[in-house]
Amino acid sequence: MEFFCYHRDRPDSLALRDELLEQHWSYMDGYAAEMIARGPTLTDADGVPTGSVHIVDLAGPAAARAFAFDEPGYQAGVYRDVLLRRWRNLLGRTMWEFPGGRTGGHRFLVLGLGSGEPADLDVPSDRGELIAYGPLLSDDGATWLGTAALLRAPDPETARAVLTADRYADIEVHRWQFGGRPS
Repeated sequence: MEFFCYHRDRPDSLALRDELLEQHWSYMDGYAAEMIARGPTLTDADGVPTGSVHIVDLAGPAAARAFAFDEPGYQAGVYRDVLLRRWRNLLGRTMWEFPGGRTGGHRFLVLGLGSGEPADLDVPSDRGELIAYGPLLSDDGATWLGTAALLRAPDPETARAVLTADRYADIEVHRWQFGGRPS
């Protein structure tokens, strides 16, 4: 089962985040085989981390909760909250298989939160800039709760347009970059 996990940083937690970076990477190394995508969200102005996205394929909801809440940064208080949802990988690939590579252009997390009639269940026709894309679902996978996309786009407005605006209670757009240990 695939899960989308977004840890949002607490204000003023950057020093603690930096202190725990090696522990975070070591923890994530244990999930390398299950990882579909990962990386930090960043401020627009100066690229300071604001959160951490992980999309993983795990045994079920209990394993996903353990993944999210046993993470060293969460345990130490780096994050103010965690969004954890079942997810469906509509592209059928990992971020490392993105034809556009790890660098070049602006990358974004687009997170549409909704309820009711599902929206954006089909991959957009212009899929060339999509890194990861799929619906956010309830633990049992039966109820649509939104859509998450990682993509390359020239600006936040273009990134936001990947989702149908009037079908969501809220659409968040965050700068994002490929994560993992530096090579």
